Amino acid sequence: MTSRYARTALVLGLLSAIGPFAIDMYIPALPTIASDLQSSTAATQMTLMAFFIAFGICQIVYGPLSDMIGRKRPLYAGLAFFMVGSIGCIFARSIEALIFFRFVQGIGAASVMVIPRAIIRDLHTGIEATRLMSLVMLVISVSPILAPLAGSALIVPFGWRAVFVAVTAAAVVSLIMLMFSLPETRPPEDRIKVSVGEVLSGFAYLFKDRHFLGLTFIGGLGMSSFFAFLASSSFIYIEHFGLTPTQYSFTFSLNAIGFIGASQLTASLGSRYGMARVVTAAVTLYALFALVLLATSLAGVDNLAVLIVLLFLSFAFLGLVIPSTMVLALEDHGPIAGIASALGGTLQMVTGGVMIVIVSLLYDGTVLPMVAVIAACSVGAFALCLLTLRRRQPLAQPVEQAC
Repeated sequence: MTSRYARTALVLGLLSAIGPFAIDMYIPALPTIASDLQSSTAATQMTLMAFFIAFGICQIVYGPLSDMIGRKRPLYAGLAFFMVGSIGCIFARSIEALIFFRFVQGIGAASVMVIPRAIIRDLHTGIEATRLMSLVMLVISVSPILAPLAGSALIVPFGWRAVFVAVTAAAVVSLIMLMFSLPETRPPEDRIKVSVGEVLSGFAYLFKDRHFLGLTFIGGLGMSSFFAFLASSSFIYIEHFGLTPTQYSFTFSLNAIGFIGASQLTASLGSRYGMARVVTAAVTLYALFALVLLATSLAGVDNLAVLIVLLFLSFAFLGLVIPSTMVLALEDHGPIAGIASALGGTLQMVTGGVMIVIVSLLYDGTVLPMVAVIAACSVGAFALCLLTLRRRQPLAQPVEQAC
């Protein structure tokens, strides 16, 4: 591995980690925020949903824009939005203000989710793209391990607002690295015409590609199950099982350890067995453990150790699914990689936002609503996997003709 390859993975990973960092570092603070701002559990969970909605929808803007004017300028704009939203969260005095500024924060975070994936497609395809995506996921996956611990370390002595001071500082560091360590990967000759019609044409083409949509929603449902966990876990672990925020952060990080370990096997397993077979096997095992967890919960088992182990196993297999489906979905769409990444990311984030709303409305202080939503997502991903990867459907027209 060349130093340039490793540097690219590090920079893209740090940029992509901004969004997860803003989520995972703040999750342990949700009960504290609810108490401090005198809001309900459902209203506090809406601060998470507002972030995800903006995070998902705004990818539609950043992706095509990066195809039109290059990758770096939209990243600069996104980081600026993110910092404004973070500063607003620091000074929010009501749950309504916090929801608004979390939405602004999500607008900015969308850029650093969609554009790095397009940059990977600019640089590589196939197994090399999977390898680079896995390295980026490795950097991202450090966030669920370190961010909750760092969040707890800040929340206890300084209060929950310190979390947003930290994420603002992280955005500043990312901006500096973007300026000096990442070249522009979308040269002027490869940029598509600045036209709403061209963008809509690209979206219309992708909506006709069942293979792209199937892979997008396989990964999206996998991510949505984790979003359901994000929305409920701090209340369940801290209020239901009586853990401290620090203890919760340690148990939360176990899922990231499983995800990291599995994701680093993606490229080697893909080169040996084929990416489609890897995804199919991983989705099957993810669904199996999620259904076992649902069955134990329905049987009345309310044990923290059982919950932790089965979630660890379920989410570990997502480490094989999410990087692989991202690469496979973009594989045939190099000329419109930004548009494809944007549409895929938006569909995934909106799906995740819907799951957050569902689990928030169903929340009753027990693990069952969260576990039921996770199991439903796993069954949906399994069904789509069988439909999408059983046979590759030919595209209706060459990608170049779509734009």
